[in-house]
Amino acid sequence: MSKIENITWKTFKDALIQQPDLTLQFQYAENQWVNAAYHITEIKQAPITSVDCGGVMNAWTEIIVQLWEPEGQQQDRAMAVGKALSIVNLVEKALPLNPNGIVKIEFGNSEFDTRQMLPKALLIDGDNLVVDLRPDAVQCKAIERGGSCGTNDKGEECCAPAVAAKPKIQLKNLIADAACCTPGSGCC
Repeated sequence: MSKIENITWKTFKDALIQQPDLTLQFQYAENQWVNAAYHITEIKQAPITSVDCGGVMNAWTEIIVQLWEPEGQQQDRAMAVGKALSIVNLVEKALPLNPNGIVKIEFGNSEFDTRQMLPKALLIDGDNLVVDLRPDAVQCKAIERGGSCGTNDKGEECCAPAVAAKPKIQLKNLIADAACCTPGSGCC
């Protein structure tokens, strides 16, 4: 699987600003779309601090846009990008959002378990700005740093740095046979 760069809040918001007259659509799976009657119920900023399996501290911020489909409600046309921007502006008056935060879209309905997904792409398709979503995936940060993850065939510990072992040096006692430096010999 190839690594796709995460979309930052700045990139996401700039795309909205550039297309205020388009309709904002979300595709959560192949040919599966969030119902046009959706609402943006909240925007969350989540600063994350963690220590990974290699003992390294990590920190990043996630900006989570939560979508809700009201049950039984149908619409022909989804929210305009301009309307979504008005919600963003309202949120940012109370909570300045980190422009470098990773954007996630939180969504679920009766046929799709609620989860946080990453925008894979922001596409213009006719009168629509389409946010194409992909599932988030668990990753091992030790591997991303060039380390290893898991127990190897020798049973060595998880997430150790991938470096060659230092050779052991054999020390020799060069004066072991010398009689002059024994206790009571008078050499000292």
